[in-house]
Amino acid sequence: MIGLAPSSQAQSLAAVKSLLAFARKIGYIAFNVGAALQLPKAKNTLAERILQESEVHSMIALEPSQRNRLILKTLYYGGFRVSELCRLKWRDLQARGEEGQMTVFGKGEKTRAVLLPASLWSELQELRSGADDDDPVFRSRLKGHEIDQSQILRIVRAASRRAGTQKNVSPHWLRHAHASHSLDRGAPIHLVQATLGHASVATTGRYLHARPTESSGKYLAK
Repeated sequence: MIGLAPSSQAQSLAAVKSLLAFARKIGYIAFNVGAALQLPKAKNTLAERILQESEVHSMIALEPSQRNRLILKTLYYGGFRVSELCRLKWRDLQARGEEGQMTVFGKGEKTRAVLLPASLWSELQELRSGADDDDPVFRSRLKGHEIDQSQILRIVRAASRRAGTQKNVSPHWLRHAHASHSLDRGAPIHLVQATLGHASVATTGRYLHARPTESSGKYLAK
């Protein structure tokens, strides 16, 4: 656990507790020694990982590569996890009038469809350029098969540096940005939950608490 952030320590310990509980349940061990372990409380650092809208738009606008720019836009406007983006095939995209949708098989073995803006849909069709249904949407330039998560991390990091962001940005930050910015702009919380594929609306609600728009302090006399 040395060197891990408090939140990562808590997640690691929670995984160990879960494993021990399962081992006891199936009879692999006689006693669950992890039952008495109290998990440490960790500070919620979600607010630190939410980019400003201007930062996201700068990352996209300053990206010179068409493929990489569409990777950034798809992560942000679709709210996808990076693993979902890597697995996308052209057959997962369907037209919806001038707009389109992407169908992904995500966390918890759940399938969800996400509606895409017309402008992004049009750009994706340009990128396709005759590719077959079973071809990956985003290809690795060196190997020709689907792009991997480490490549997307490098693309996002380079884009954030180009935009002047001094933070250690990862692809998941664009998912955080999607949730926070859409809620800020009045999107219903259950719609954001469905788009992101959260199992519980409480998970989506974390973004409201991370970036509140109101405070009782604003009502105090000055």
